Amino acid sequence: MDIAGTKKKVQRLIKVAEESYKKISELLERMERLQNDLETTSRQVDHIEYELAEQRVLLEALAEQRGVDVETVLAEADLPPEPGTDLAAESEETATEQATSRPSADTSSE
Repeated sequence: MDIAGTKKKVQRLIKVAEESYKKISELLERMERLQNDLETTSRQVDHIEYELAEQRVLLEALAEQRGVDVETVLAEADLPPEPGTDLAAESEETATEQATSRPSADTSSE
């Protein structure tokens, strides 16, 4: 039995295990930071949505006082698509663009 060879293999195994543990620890720290960032962003978005709802109510009240039909104004406005309505179409369009943006292999010169 080669004890020196076994010792080397065990040392190498320990080194790989320590490096793996270090990488896993770093990944866990990054995941924790990402989770904190996500929670902060979520709170910010909730706050913005609340403020936007308040502003909408105030604007609609002002429009009503001045005799402006909000629904007509919105229907005539050149607004971008409502979020979430064109996700499937955008995904297909992006996939098509990606597929066609790569040059085709020219097999005629073989």
